[in-house]
Amino acid sequence: MASGDGTINNSRSTYSPLGSLMTSFPDRRDWLLGTAGMGFLASTSVAADPTPAPKAESLGYCLNTSTVRDNGKSRPILQLIDIASKAGYHAIEPWIAELDAYVKDGGDLKDLGKRIADAGLKVPSAIGFAEWIIEDETRRKKGLETAKRDMDWVQKIGGNRIAAPPVGATGGTSARDDPKNSNPVFDLVAAADRYRALLELGQSMGVTPQVEIWGFSKTLRRLGEAFLIASECGKLGGCILPDVYHLYKGGSDFHGLKMLAGGTIGIFHVNDYPKKDRAAITDADRVYPGDGVAPLKEVFQALKAIGYRGYLSLELFNRDYWKQDGLTVAKTGLEKLKAAVAA
Repeated sequence: MASGDGTINNSRSTYSPLGSLMTSFPDRRDWLLGTAGMGFLASTSVAADPTPAPKAESLGYCLNTSTVRDNGKSRPILQLIDIASKAGYHAIEPWIAELDAYVKDGGDLKDLGKRIADAGLKVPSAIGFAEWIIEDETRRKKGLETAKRDMDWVQKIGGNRIAAPPVGATGGTSARDDPKNSNPVFDLVAAADRYRALLELGQSMGVTPQVEIWGFSKTLRRLGEAFLIASECGKLGGCILPDVYHLYKGGSDFHGLKMLAGGTIGIFHVNDYPKKDRAAITDADRVYPGDGVAPLKEVFQALKAIGYRGYLSLELFNRDYWKQDGLTVAKTGLEKLKAAVAA
């Protein structure tokens, strides 16, 4: 079991898909045996319910700030708040790098939180890149320190969740990998122990880390892997962060969403993609909802069926959009997102 400092008790380090369910914690074993097959996924929530959408709508609409970068560069956070508010979003999902730039420029995060609230926006999630899952214990401890700082910042601006992707453990050649140590983690129960350490840290600060799926990664590329890590960590309150593009890229079947419960999902990233092979498609290929071939109708029907009532966050990395006016892109994205949900 993971301790608070990120060290791992290796008593569960041998992973077997079935064995992990039947031999983990005694207090959970009885619960698992009392469920009907795999139906426990649909009937039991890993986390508390997601931040609820505004009462007037069944789902909330959030702008992930990557969508409106300026020729690839992050805009100042105050400008991003203005764009999200004027475009009509209910919430904003900032990146930690944007908060860092604001702090370095002399900004006060509690004041920033007030500005966000005054603009009529919520912060249901933020994007961080702490190394919480990697094999190297020393770097993992440093990753928890980074996560602690990031969570403190998120809490100060009024947020309650942060993304927890498999940074440094993707085993690939993405720019987001660390070339010195990008070894994938194949022992998902060990990864669950590491998530527990991160989750306990977050819960002590009022911010929940969300196990994020990265489709290009050799670790956490599939929906089932993310759910296993969250459900096998041995502590209630965890959740996952799915993304339409990453589910396709990683090879997950979208029908898997129907096996979850609404509270299992912290926030849901929405985008679309063109008809392109999984191996060749990249982040830059993402397009507005409805402009591609993703089965968005089935996705939104699944989210409704499982009782998800949180935020849909528009996350795009389209280079053509980045050349356009940020407010125009934000408005267009919201219009197309709402149209896709309505359809």
